[in-house]
Amino acid sequence: MVKSESTQIKIVLVEAQGPLNVGSVARIMKNMGFYNLVLVNPQCDHNGPEARKMAVHAAEILEKATIVPTLPEALKGCQRAIATTSLDRSLPTNLENPKNSLHWLLGYSSALIFGREDRGLTNEELNYAQRFVRIESDDAYPSLNLAQAVAICCYELYQAQLNQENSSQNQQSHDLEASLDILEAYYQDLESMLLKIGYLYPHTTSSRMEKFRRLYNRAYPSTQEIAMLRGMIRQINWALSNYNQHDS
Repeated sequence: MVKSESTQIKIVLVEAQGPLNVGSVARIMKNMGFYNLVLVNPQCDHNGPEARKMAVHAAEILEKATIVPTLPEALKGCQRAIATTSLDRSLPTNLENPKNSLHWLLGYSSALIFGREDRGLTNEELNYAQRFVRIESDDAYPSLNLAQAVAICCYELYQAQLNQENSSQNQQSHDLEASLDILEAYYQDLESMLLKIGYLYPHTTSSRMEKFRRLYNRAYPSTQEIAMLRGMIRQINWALSNYNQHDS
């Protein structure tokens, strides 16, 4: 894989519990040309002797891993994100096969998100992704080990990179998509405004905003479009403030 392409993709592990798994993940990442490991609130020593033993010649990936407290922090600057899950859930799109979907991350600042070894990602955490992947396996024992899941996905990404046709026209369009942290700021503005006008109520805010997030995540809005939407919200807030002053 071309390193300049693969370094744009973050391999994100949420609350990884086993140092052996983290070390194995580092090794498969280096095997497939990925170097950007992000650990969200790790529950183990990611750079200790057990992890380094499994990493073998990929210890530098453990040493340079980015540690963040929350998933939104891990996704800062990312334009695209795919989350992995082994469970059937109420999601905005069908669960996809890695081979048919992971190529969508290539050429962008993007993230591939993996959940905890014992219970995966929460529904709230899945809301931060735009697409969802499940590795098909036998019903008798469908849950894969974390390192095995990362290995399968990194391999499919590597193969997709080998088969990808470079296009300068497509590359120009990549820079238009708003990053996920810019989207998150818009969601916060939208939620505040909708609460203010009474469209949302505190006890239903979470479920309603989840639907808005999924709608916008499917649309892949550009940075300029999000700027326009945030400008609209600022104008609405200004109008509400002036209306309230005149009314009083």
